[in-house]
Amino acid sequence: MWSWRAWKRQRTLRRHAISEAQWAQVRQALPMLDGLKPEQDLLLRERSLLFLAEKTLTALPGLEVTDLDCLLLAAQAQLPLLGLAELGWYKGFHQIVLYPDDFLSPQRHRDPSGVEHEWDAEHSGEAWQQGPVILAWPGVAASGGWDGYNLVIHELAHKLDMLNGDANGLPPLHHHMRVTEWAEAMQHAFDDLNRQLDADEHAQTPIDPYAAENPAEFFAVASEYFFSAPDLLIAAYPAVYQQLQAFYRQDPLQRLHASGAAHSSAEQS
Repeated sequence: MWSWRAWKRQRTLRRHAISEAQWAQVRQALPMLDGLKPEQDLLLRERSLLFLAEKTLTALPGLEVTDLDCLLLAAQAQLPLLGLAELGWYKGFHQIVLYPDDFLSPQRHRDPSGVEHEWDAEHSGEAWQQGPVILAWPGVAASGGWDGYNLVIHELAHKLDMLNGDANGLPPLHHHMRVTEWAEAMQHAFDDLNRQLDADEHAQTPIDPYAAENPAEFFAVASEYFFSAPDLLIAAYPAVYQQLQAFYRQDPLQRLHASGAAHSSAEQS
């Protein structure tokens, strides 16, 4: 049976085809893709091309990005969706704005006494509800390894979180997942991080202490670690790893072990 959607997909892939050599450059530049099975590699390649055809990447003055740069960004954006059906997970935005460096972002906070505070904070990325994703290129360029840092995945995790409304650390779960189990795992780890930092603000926490800011940041940081340092995440918070494994329908720990890049016990302590 003829399918307009399938026809459009194949037409887009033909129009934006890349060579084996170009994709090999992407794979070489992104160690976190090591361990993908051939069918996963092909799917990631196709979805990366479709992503670039659907989204507009806008580089601001002072930054020039190449076709390879765009592919590297797209591959990292699509990695979290590799185990999910194409059901519009990245709907609600059409543009990714790329800054040449970190940028100042106006912040506003109302304290418990009702006093409102405003200030400018330096950020590497932002995701706006029903708006664009903003990324500082140095953060994008530093992403892609097995080191627990990935700006692309962090900001797009916020977009997944926002599918239910404001970012609160609870993306739309699959029908077989229970909100109570998700909340228990995330809250326990979030509280544990905050206890460590309350006792010592300079504590060497098992994952980036920025995760203790609020539940939305915890989900975004945990997603970073799930894909780029899964051994550290599962060692610290196994229940969080299990929930993310069920949500993303992937097991990056297997890929990490296959790559031989797992962190040593000394690094984890």
